[in-house]
Amino acid sequence: MRKQYLSAPLPFQGQKRMFAKEYIKVLQQFPDGTTFVDLFGGSGLLSHIAKCQKPNSTVVYNDFDGFSKRLDALPVTNALLAELREIVDVPRHKPILGETKERVLSCVRKYERDYGYIDYITLSSSVMFSMKYATEFADLEKETLYNNIRTTDYPQCQDYLDGLTITSCDYRDVFEKYKDVPDVVFLVDPPYLSTDCKTYRMYWKLSDYLDVLTVLAGHRFIYFTSNKSSIVELCDWMGKHPELGNPFENCLRREFNAHMNYSASYTDIMLYTKAA
Repeated sequence: MRKQYLSAPLPFQGQKRMFAKEYIKVLQQFPDGTTFVDLFGGSGLLSHIAKCQKPNSTVVYNDFDGFSKRLDALPVTNALLAELREIVDVPRHKPILGETKERVLSCVRKYERDYGYIDYITLSSSVMFSMKYATEFADLEKETLYNNIRTTDYPQCQDYLDGLTITSCDYRDVFEKYKDVPDVVFLVDPPYLSTDCKTYRMYWKLSDYLDVLTVLAGHRFIYFTSNKSSIVELCDWMGKHPELGNPFENCLRREFNAHMNYSASYTDIMLYTKAA
């Protein structure tokens, strides 16, 4: 009997483990044999559950963020964490400082040199403060490290992505390929607005987020968002004012870069109409 995961087997920012049981209930309305296309595959959890619940369905997993590569690297990740357990001698959840930090960094550098790849996101959950992530060695160097090292190996999960059709490309290309498949259902879980998206490969702007809405029109879908994005309220407002269009369409634009401190800045924008 195949194991069904209700959370991703490796750390992933934004995975839908809290939605898993409700998501399973929603899937029941679709017959087995339906084609499901996971446009923003992320950790693969939505695709994995869909395939477990609908074993005769084609489930397309767009692994744009390289989660499958992280799974392949799991033996190296476990070996690295085992070595770090031997190095770190500070109490759990306390900072790793001085010579011990240098030994940790040296160990990570050695593994990256020997194996050519480090799963920095999984590593981050063991040596960085909660909800902080490194994506490269330079991130580890500049951050304070903490002893949150996992005490046991991550379990092997070779069957997690079994049966999925795996691709890795822009979601628009995946949509174009499957948009005309009869009765297709799109799983749509884009990066949330107003949240930290550092671990995603794409740079996500408001216009990108709104572009996703064009995918929804005329298709069946399961869509995820949050109250921070206010996207539902925005769409509701747009529906009430269809005649408005873009009020800034013919405006001129000026920008000013402002700095709050050495590491934080923002851009002020002025939009204005030309004099008649």
